[in-house]
Amino acid sequence: MSGADRGGLVEIAGSVPAAGRAAPDGTGPGRRMGVLLTVTGVIGLLASFRLAVDDWHVLKDPAYQPSCDISPVVGCGSAMASPQGNLLGFPNMLLGIAAFAVVVALGVALLTGSRLHRAVWLGLNGGALAGVVFTHWLIQQSLFELGRLCPYCAVVWTVTIALFWYVTLRNLKHGVLPVPPRGRAALSLVLESHALLLAAWYGLIVICVLTRFWSYWSGLL
Repeated sequence: MSGADRGGLVEIAGSVPAAGRAAPDGTGPGRRMGVLLTVTGVIGLLASFRLAVDDWHVLKDPAYQPSCDISPVVGCGSAMASPQGNLLGFPNMLLGIAAFAVVVALGVALLTGSRLHRAVWLGLNGGALAGVVFTHWLIQQSLFELGRLCPYCAVVWTVTIALFWYVTLRNLKHGVLPVPPRGRAALSLVLESHALLLAAWYGLIVICVLTRFWSYWSGLL
């Protein structure tokens, strides 16, 4: 594995290895990926914890106004109390706290020079996939069912998408997720434009938010 590969995060200018040519344990030290996991994990953990604190205050005092309740559109109080906010019978933010704590632990492990087994990368990718699917369901529910935009939730959405995107690209590049020969050229193109594609992904969500609440945003001008 080259020195650039050992950098960890997706190296944009690097070539795409043939499927199955990853290191024996499917990884390298990955300092840059360690930074990504640690930063996204800490941000997601803090946002989830802040939501949990507000939810706890609301449970103790129904009249309590969460810190994220800013306007009739921007707020999280009603979202936390909704069925969508307690999908498995308990607050969603508890899932976030547990999941992001694992992400932080893996990021710190990479930063200290640990090598993660291929199975760990696959597990992380599977968890990130579940998280990003859940995130987009919550976005749809928040915008078109609840009619509310939760600031802390938006932070969680943002880091979850970035986490899924870069973990997936990392695993595709290093052969943890096999890439057929005919798909390597397409993968190289995606790697070269990874930031632009991620920005476009975020841009589509922003457009949905703007159009859904356009009457509110235009009233602020």
